[in-house]
Amino acid sequence: MKKNYKALILLSGGLDSSTVLYLAKKKYNCSCLIFDYGQRHNRELESAKKIARFAGCNYKVVKIIFPWKGSSLIDKNKKIPYNKKIGKEIPSTYVPGRNTVLLSYALSFAETIGAKKIFIGANAVDFSGYPDCRPQYYKSFNKLLAVGTKRGDIKIETPLLYKTKKEIVELAVKLGVPLDMAWSCYSGWKKPCGKCDSCILRAKGFKEANIKDPLLSP
Repeated sequence: MKKNYKALILLSGGLDSSTVLYLAKKKYNCSCLIFDYGQRHNRELESAKKIARFAGCNYKVVKIIFPWKGSSLIDKNKKIPYNKKIGKEIPSTYVPGRNTVLLSYALSFAETIGAKKIFIGANAVDFSGYPDCRPQYYKSFNKLLAVGTKRGDIKIETPLLYKTKKEIVELAVKLGVPLDMAWSCYSGWKKPCGKCDSCILRAKGFKEANIKDPLLSP
């Protein structure tokens, strides 16, 4: 695949999306979309911008608003759930319709710049159970893109969909992802909280891969 082929990466600044960026940029000329959708903190936004610059990719920050809130990630009146293990119920950190909204923006941008691939770091193995991270969601979305775009040749790619967090950490190390920049925690403190779902899943991956998380180093 020639690198003059364009791809668009949804970059949150976390482990998964950063790994996807480094995977995609091996084959494609990548641009990054970073969304400011009212998160509780801007730590992940700053991480995303740093990672995009470190990877040598251009990026755009798009600000959108979910005025009705509906999630503890964007409503400071709601508490972030802290659990010792991931449950089966969809947690309050789920933002209703978020990926549908973000992918719609990405589709518009991709079609405008001539990118035929939209990469997202969705995962359906070690994840919190969000409905918009499930395989059938992306399968259905790609069917929509086939009939709802000018040429019908844009496709959403989810290379991490069936990987465990251990496999993602191993892949990130192999690709040279700057893991000390990738922020996964739902809190914006100096160090990860270690208690939210995202921290638990990240810790699980590093532990099973027998790799030390640089964000937890002294």
